[in-house]
Amino acid sequence: MKKNNIIQGEKMKKEYDFSKGIRGKFYHENVQLNIPIYLDNDVAEFIQKVARQKKVDSQTIVNRVLRGNKEIIQALQ
Repeated sequence: MKKNNIIQGEKMKKEYDFSKGIRGKFYHENVQLNIPIYLDNDVAEFIQKVARQKKVDSQTIVNRVLRGNKEIIQALQ
C-alpha cells in the first residue's frame, strides 16, 4: 500500500553502492530529443481554433508560425 509516495515498509537507504555501475551506459551522442513546449492557455486556444479551421493539427500550425518568424528574423540579421 502506498503512503506519501513511499511503499509502506520500504524506505530509502542512507547509502547505495554504485561501484559496479557503468558510467554512460544510457548516453548516446547526437541524440535528438523532442522537448515538450507548453503554451499559455490563450495561445493554445487560438492555435487550436486556427487548426480546426484549416483542418490540420495544432503542431502544423505552430510549426508554420515559428518557421515564418524564423525567416523574418534571419532576413533582419
